[in-house]
Amino acid sequence: MSRAIAVAPVESHVETPVEVPTARGADRRLQTLAWRLVRPTVVVAAFLVLWEAAPRIGLVDKVFLPPFSEVVSAWFTLLNNGQLAEHVSASLSRALTGLAIAILVSIPLGVAIAWYRPVAEFLNPILELFRNTAALALLPVFILILGIGETSKVALVIYAASFPILLNTISGVRSVDPLLIKSARSLGLSPIRLFQKVILPAAVPTIFTGLRMAAASSILVLIAAEMVGAKAGLGYLITASQLNFQIPNMYAGIVTIALVGVIFNGIVVAIEGRLSGWRATT
Repeated sequence: MSRAIAVAPVESHVETPVEVPTARGADRRLQTLAWRLVRPTVVVAAFLVLWEAAPRIGLVDKVFLPPFSEVVSAWFTLLNNGQLAEHVSASLSRALTGLAIAILVSIPLGVAIAWYRPVAEFLNPILELFRNTAALALLPVFILILGIGETSKVALVIYAASFPILLNTISGVRSVDPLLIKSARSLGLSPIRLFQKVILPAAVPTIFTGLRMAAASSILVLIAAEMVGAKAGLGYLITASQLNFQIPNMYAGIVTIALVGVIFNGIVVAIEGRLSGWRATT
């Protein structure tokens, strides 16, 4: 007679995922974001407070460095009477025109130099010669050849903006991972598709570094050119205000240049983020 053997049921020990609390992580991210916003605000506010206080307590002469509140008042006066809009539009039209031409010329040329050795060997000597020549040193040459009008100013912006874009494009294309290029070629990508899908996306951050440098350079050299011979523009505003001893207006023009530079940089950074957003998912 067979004996029945009782088999105890086997309990399955399946580990259930433990829910990790995310509230603390979200709080930390919010604190980090808030600190990133507060820190530059605190620094700028401290600088403006120092600017306001220094002439009032006698650290500097109020005649040569008026309080920041007087500069703000002069800025709004220029804004209300239309002079500020006139000068800003004149400078922006020259800077944007020169920067656009520099981008259209420098990026394709940089790709060609980085990708094709004969092009690099042919152009490198002349590039090495001119890239070490300061743009402002050539300002008299541009005025003598192109005149004192708009053409010389736009040409100077093109010259100053071209080299940062060109050199960073060359660096960006040459620094693309060779394994990516080999993988793309093994998949049968044509040269055009290779540039479109691999080379240019990988080089975007470096190219945009050059664009940010070029934007800053274009504004700087343009302001200097407008100080020499112009009837409108922020450089003209600063020089005319100094000659007429309208010191608050002079500082208002300088503050406007700083604001334009910050806006330029923010726009370029935003465009870079849109074009290189794929990196966040890799």
